Amino acid sequence: MLLLVGLGNPGAKYAGNRHNIGFMAADAIARAHGFGPWKKKFRSEVCEGAIGGVRALIMKPQTYYNDSGHAVAEASRFYKIAPKDIVVFYDEIDLAPGRFRMKTGGGAAGNNGVRSIAAWLDEDNFRRARLGTGHPGHADMVQGHVLSDFAKSEREWVDKLLDALAQSAPLLAQGEDEKFQGEVLRLAPAVKANPRQQKDETP
Repeated sequence: MLLLVGLGNPGAKYAGNRHNIGFMAADAIARAHGFGPWKKKFRSEVCEGAIGGVRALIMKPQTYYNDSGHAVAEASRFYKIAPKDIVVFYDEIDLAPGRFRMKTGGGAAGNNGVRSIAAWLDEDNFRRARLGTGHPGHADMVQGHVLSDFAKSEREWVDKLLDALAQSAPLLAQGEDEKFQGEVLRLAPAVKANPRQQKDETP
């Protein structure tokens, strides 16, 4: 079984935030693959279905972004899902807007949601789907940046990226992360960005 986790903050006031692009990805994949209705379980909103014949649970933790690990750990232990079958979708400020990178394991790179998941799982070898939202240019501006809504001018690339994730998800379900990344980038080429918004382009 595959566990797909979108990170974000619950509540209408956060719905359009850059920090909530993980929730947006979860919604897009669930819609595209005909998942069942969302239910409340594991301190989250969850829905079940299949992607390319692989059974999957999609979850949006309702514990707030920085405490997402508790919810993920509950679901993974209940279903006995190994870290290699957990994929976490989240905003990555160190990738330019619209860039996308898959990564397995490694540090949290300052992302408190990822750090929380690693701590609760006592394991960091889960898969990360890093959705580039760009860096504001200065560390003091980061919190305001991630908790602000995408501008109208950004919605085109956001929607294309979400659609590409949903269309390419069967590759992800088969464990073909490199092919999944390539297909997403083929379907949704990244926008050109200010160099300050592209601090880390390494996988």
